[in-house]
Amino acid sequence: MNRTIRVGTRGSALALAQTGLVVDELERAGARIEVVTVSTPGDRSAAPVTELGVGVFTSALRDALAAGTVDVAVHSYKDLPTARDPRVSLAAVPVRADARDVLVARDGLTLGELPTGARVGTGSPRRAAQLHALGFGLEVVPIRGNVDTRIGKVTDGELDGVVLARAGLQRLGRLDVITEVIDPIQMLPAPAQGALAIECRVDDMDVEHLIRSTVDDPATRAAVGAERALLAALEAGCSAPVGALADVVEDLESGELPGTDRVVHRLSLRGVAAANLAAAGSGEGGSVVLVRASATGDLTAGEQLGRALAAELLELGAGVLSGPES
Repeated sequence: MNRTIRVGTRGSALALAQTGLVVDELERAGARIEVVTVSTPGDRSAAPVTELGVGVFTSALRDALAAGTVDVAVHSYKDLPTARDPRVSLAAVPVRADARDVLVARDGLTLGELPTGARVGTGSPRRAAQLHALGFGLEVVPIRGNVDTRIGKVTDGELDGVVLARAGLQRLGRLDVITEVIDPIQMLPAPAQGALAIECRVDDMDVEHLIRSTVDDPATRAAVGAERALLAALEAGCSAPVGALADVVEDLESGELPGTDRVVHRLSLRGVAAANLAAAGSGEGGSVVLVRASATGDLTAGEQLGRALAAELLELGAGVLSGPES
């Protein structure tokens, strides 16, 4: 391809680091790249993400794509609305970073070691609901800001800890600040956490082919597709703080004849949502009641698996949404 490809990104340190990973791969494939920084409403506002609405970090990048200002947009996949934008194509989902949440706390403490009443910051209704549900008696404090701002609230003594995405810290070279990697049994991540979404214009077939052949990972695309389908189905029937994680696992499939068993890859999907209670998700004693479910399905049928698991969560009572993930 002779043209220079303009790659659009937000201007935050994390967005630029994520985009750099994609740019490196494209340049190794021989592409000429120009990085274009695009300001989004989410970058210009200090209001809580729950008040700003879905797509606050992605709509400006999609508009720049449609206008021809950029040829490619790099998103944190979890920031994308689940509704399809007909102007753009999901060209690639690269190999996912570790999807788990982490704690950055004072004195090297873990969640279980923090004292009752400890102040833990997060801008995510999903994280807040799961922190409350652990029953540790933590005070969950809503926060905004970039990674350094959030970590600074701990080092300055304003908070006892903050919960962040491990993937973001990894991409910023800040894994040293983590005091606990939180097991998904305790806290399921946001759907698509740790994954990137690379979009191009729907009619730009040359760029789409280059991006897909260079950086797309089919296993990650399948797993994230299942998580996002679960989220989309829940948004249609409720609005709950939702966590989901799909893993590609090996399974033994029995053959019709002896000795013809074979190993196949399947998707294992777990989901969690706050229960639809009159007290906005609060149970006896102020604890948050969560509903959980899991299922396994074919690697090629991730979206169907996600929708089926969402239906099960709704039957179990999922409901009451606070807003988008942050």
